Amino acid sequence: MNETEKNSLVEAAADVDVVVVGGGIAGLSGALTLARSRRSVLVVDSGEPRNAPASGVHGLLSRDGIAPGELLRAGRAEVTGYGARIVSDKVVAVRRDGERFVVATAGGRSYGARRLLVTTGLVDELPDVPGLRERWGRDVLHCPYCHGWEVRDAPIGVLADGPAAVHQALLFRQLSPDVTLFLHTADDPGEEQWEQLAARGISVVDGEVAALEVGDDDRLSAVRLSSGRRVPVRALVVAPRFEARSEVLAGLGPTAVEHPMGVGSYVESDASGFTGVAGVWVAGNVTELLGGVPAAAAAGVQAAAAINSDLVAADTDAAVALRKEERFLDAFSPDAEAAGCERALGNRRHGLDTLLRPGRPPGR
Repeated sequence: MNETEKNSLVEAAADVDVVVVGGGIAGLSGALTLARSRRSVLVVDSGEPRNAPASGVHGLLSRDGIAPGELLRAGRAEVTGYGARIVSDKVVAVRRDGERFVVATAGGRSYGARRLLVTTGLVDELPDVPGLRERWGRDVLHCPYCHGWEVRDAPIGVLADGPAAVHQALLFRQLSPDVTLFLHTADDPGEEQWEQLAARGISVVDGEVAALEVGDDDRLSAVRLSSGRRVPVRALVVAPRFEARSEVLAGLGPTAVEHPMGVGSYVESDASGFTGVAGVWVAGNVTELLGGVPAAAAAGVQAAAAINSDLVAADTDAAVALRKEERFLDAFSPDAEAAGCERALGNRRHGLDTLLRPGRPPGR
């Protein structure tokens, strides 16, 4: 066994204050906050960021347009600069062992933690249209705030594969005068929605979408219907179903439930990310399906602050209990009786000296 392997075993055996499962923006933001609070932190990241296909991160003040990979590299450097550790591995199971958690990884390692922050994100379940997944995050989009500016004034198609399609079409109409709603397999819009689409000049195309066409410039060029009709577009908007990556929580209690808006599944939590299970917090898209990168960063910080406060309370309770125990043991130690007699004798002597001191009236 070489020195690196020995160090790895030592690291794996030692408990940390917090294990962060997932090293995206929410996880790194949480780790940074905890490390700056002088907590021992371990981040376990499988290297599968949801936004990897995107060319840039948008809406992040002072970093608008930064490549996702570059943002993560900068974040990792900041986190490790404060003493936190990051390991490239995948968490496959977490179990409770008394007051601590044991985190097992695909690489065969096991880590102990006092608290757990899960920031595993979500999986985008995309419509089953040939060629669509290959364009995801490039010119197949879902969020006007993440990618809308980049397709402004271009012909934009909206695939109606859910109840939010008309709303999406209206949002993207703010960015381009050329928006087409493809009804695909969805029901016809209601009368009020037809009125809205017509008022905003949004074209509506009936018929199922069969495939996407890509030009020689490796950019989306058209949507092809099952009838053979081609409709030129440079971007296609879809509404994925968002499924929280919650498998690691299975042994602890929290499970993914259906989102109230019907857009997917998520792990319920309070405003701080607390799941209701002692010691377990979540942050980012695993609990907030519709949040972008800025929201994920804020959620990571908020969860970290709550975790640190919880640890402060636990540390204080332990310190108070220890202090009481030490005082109790001191009172009943073998030397306690002798020490008590000596203190009593000293007090008597002090009182007698005071009483007999010249020039001092008795009782003063």
